[in-house]
Amino acid sequence: MLLDGKQLSVEILNSVKRKLAGKKRKVGLAVILVGAHPASVAYVRQKKLAAEKVGFAFHEVKLPISVSEARLLRAIEKLNCDKKIHGFIVQLPLPKKIDTRKVLAAIHPAKDVDGFHPLNFGRGFLQLPALLPATPAGILKLLDFYKIPLKGQDVCVVGHSNIVGKPLAMLLLNRDATVTVCHEFTKNLKVHTKSADVVISATGVPNLIRASMLKKGCVVVDCGGVKIKNKIVGDIDFDSVKKIARAITPVPGGVGPMTVATLIENTYFASQNNFEFL
Repeated sequence: MLLDGKQLSVEILNSVKRKLAGKKRKVGLAVILVGAHPASVAYVRQKKLAAEKVGFAFHEVKLPISVSEARLLRAIEKLNCDKKIHGFIVQLPLPKKIDTRKVLAAIHPAKDVDGFHPLNFGRGFLQLPALLPATPAGILKLLDFYKIPLKGQDVCVVGHSNIVGKPLAMLLLNRDATVTVCHEFTKNLKVHTKSADVVISATGVPNLIRASMLKKGCVVVDCGGVKIKNKIVGDIDFDSVKKIARAITPVPGGVGPMTVATLIENTYFASQNNFEFL
């Protein structure tokens, strides 16, 4: 079974669009883009298209790659105070000279539609109302849509980044899955992936996970995506793994569209003042 993120993302966007029908107030989504890295520019374009599709007012704040941390923080504070902006993100990655943690913590939690603020992170861990990180939340929506069980299942998360791996492990634990988190220092990756019912990989290492590393009938979610010779390649060796997996996400067209759709959904939630307590 192919876990088609494109199909579900369209349904989510259409749902948000219906909720906004007839309402005079525009929902405002902003993105701060530092520099002009091709991948970041492409990601911002996808978010803009999705925002405009549902009827949001989209604002792009472009800053040069040479921008100082202080100037970036001032741009964030301006959006924090702008009543027309209900949610915004800072497109990652940022230049090395800038403290990413400091930048993400400067975003007001109620407008943090990427779900990276420590307060949203902590509330999500405790299963309290929060804006959850878009990619992990999108993955769970995709698995739920295709009725992939998580309760009591052995799930192996490959990658422990703050963006995907760590928050995803947290959300899976809250679903009563038995979670193993692997990373670059894991001694024998195959030992962990081979016994898992569900394998979710988010490393950016092309074709890291091969069929020989998985058990037959498992579910595989690929969060990777690296451009090699004009082709987007994921963490999973798709051609070999699809022969043994019960379900698998394509790259592109799996997790990527779900991330964008969840970001849009988070922005809608933020606009409804559901997070004033943050």
